[in-house]
Amino acid sequence: MGTMPGDSIGERERGPTVAQQAREPRLSDVAKRAGVSPTTVSRVLNNRGYLSQQTKDRVALAIEELQYRPNEVARALLGQRTRIVGVILPMVSLPFFGEVAVAIEHALAERGYRTLLCNSMNRSDAERDYLQQLEGNRVDGIISGAHNDTIPEYAATRLPVVTIDRELAEHIPNVRADNRAGGRLATELLLRRGSRRPALFTSTPGPRNLREAGYRDVLAEAGLEPVVVAVTFGTPEPERTTRIRAALDRLPEGIDGIFATDDLTACTIVEWARSTGRRVPEDLRVVGFDGTNAIRTAAPWLSTIRQPITQISRTAVEMLLDRIEGRSGTQAPTTRPSVELPVTLIEASSA
Repeated sequence: MGTMPGDSIGERERGPTVAQQAREPRLSDVAKRAGVSPTTVSRVLNNRGYLSQQTKDRVALAIEELQYRPNEVARALLGQRTRIVGVILPMVSLPFFGEVAVAIEHALAERGYRTLLCNSMNRSDAERDYLQQLEGNRVDGIISGAHNDTIPEYAATRLPVVTIDRELAEHIPNVRADNRAGGRLATELLLRRGSRRPALFTSTPGPRNLREAGYRDVLAEAGLEPVVVAVTFGTPEPERTTRIRAALDRLPEGIDGIFATDDLTACTIVEWARSTGRRVPEDLRVVGFDGTNAIRTAAPWLSTIRQPITQISRTAVEMLLDRIEGRSGTQAPTTRPSVELPVTLIEASSA
């Protein structure tokens, strides 16, 4: 006897119904098409228990026909890893953080993980929201490079967390360049090139600013008085440039060198000098910090301190995955509280 309309073989020949095509297929749809229970489909997906090869083939064919994609959140609720890592950065439009995002994504992809990128725009409320969303979506861990320090939720989260150039809590590892050494190298270059009164332009002054600490160390050894100017990190354009230029106009007499703790500020300073008739480096020597590929291409004349961005990003990924996999018992955690990686001085014509 031939098959009647509506039985499983007839449905298989006709393909998905209009209703099925209108929404994403579910596990129950796969079960129905394969003629097995949803529990059996779940066991096939998760490779649990004994199942005949015939059953596995039927489920695999149904998955292929329906183009079913397992729900990652559902996997997490079953205690499995989603193989997704959340990355919170303050402003990916900035060259440094843009290159960090790319390097992290590449390093995670090599290990079979995907990246969920969150751009906080340097707002603490947005960063809190992203942290809650990442926890709710059951990502396996978080890499954070945002600059808001007043977020206690990081210390309370059960997710593995690694930071880039940011101290959040004693138990959260921090990967960064050797900022203090970089501050020393930049300031020493200014003095070696003849500067007698170098100033510092930074975004967050104070004892936790290790680039500033390196600048102050060198000036103290030389018996010189520091001059520190701050323009808050994340100030939007054109206000940022306006503030920098206004601060430059108010500089004390005799300032003949500037160490800027990021390359964009250094470039703004050079443009100000040229627009006001000052020669660089004869009248004003300038050194930046970061050394991203974008700035090295756009401003090859800028002396700067290059951070090892790829190495920083890969180290953060390795440390986070050690914590993720160590938590599941497959690998013991090997992370250290903080890792500092060496910087490189790039000498060019601005200093």
